[in-house]
Amino acid sequence: MSYQTLLIEHEGPLSWITLNRPHRLNAMNDQLLGELGAALAELRDSGGPVLGIRGAGRAFSSGYDIENDSEEMTGAAERDITEDHDRLEGNLKRFLEIWDHPKPVIAAVHGYCLAGATQLCMFTDITVVAEDAKIGLPSLPMGGGYITPLWTPFVGPKRAKQMSFVPSSRIDGRTAELWGWANYAVPADDLMDDVRALAEKIATIPSPILRVKKMAINRVWDAMGFRNTVLMGAESDAMLHASRPVRALSALITEHGLKGAIAKYSAGDWDPDRG
Repeated sequence: MSYQTLLIEHEGPLSWITLNRPHRLNAMNDQLLGELGAALAELRDSGGPVLGIRGAGRAFSSGYDIENDSEEMTGAAERDITEDHDRLEGNLKRFLEIWDHPKPVIAAVHGYCLAGATQLCMFTDITVVAEDAKIGLPSLPMGGGYITPLWTPFVGPKRAKQMSFVPSSRIDGRTAELWGWANYAVPADDLMDDVRALAEKIATIPSPILRVKKMAINRVWDAMGFRNTVLMGAESDAMLHASRPVRALSALITEHGLKGAIAKYSAGDWDPDRG
């Protein structure tokens, strides 16, 4: 398959899926998410025994492309709450394809990893981060139950609430390791070589054994409620998207662009009752 927003590259036992919208800091639009699903399906039976996900340019990903994806912005006003729920759940089910993939999947995080991109990383089996990576949540409270609840099993409820309650929350790679969001942090210049070396070690175990090891650990998480927590996020976010403040923020982005909307929100220069 030919991809426009991804690069597929094979390096020995490691097959890379590279998010390739560097001009948008690899913001995830509908096309990229659709191609990600297609790439995961393609690599079930081809490529190396280990998959890696990374970003082109200076970021892993800035999250969902809420400014330039017409479905995210203009489409949101036209969808009813059930249609919005189905769209949100579709994104989550696509990320669950990483969780359910027969191969181990490693996220290699450098630069910015924000909002929905942190969500994607929760579904990978191992997350390795650059020490200076900037990992965080949205600058505008456009939702509430879609992303941060997935932080909770990794970092605990108090840290998840801290990140959720404070706009533009950020942590660096070292903190992400300390909190348990990431497996470990390495100097930025060593990130890709480290992941390659990790993949080589993992690949010494035959693929059928790796598949069962992954399935066995995931079953424990699923028994503890992880999958239910994931899908519950579509319900709470769809509800909030129908609220007056979130509709007002959507209008603010449409009128002033994302950066302008963030500036106005930070200055308190917006009307939460406008929507």
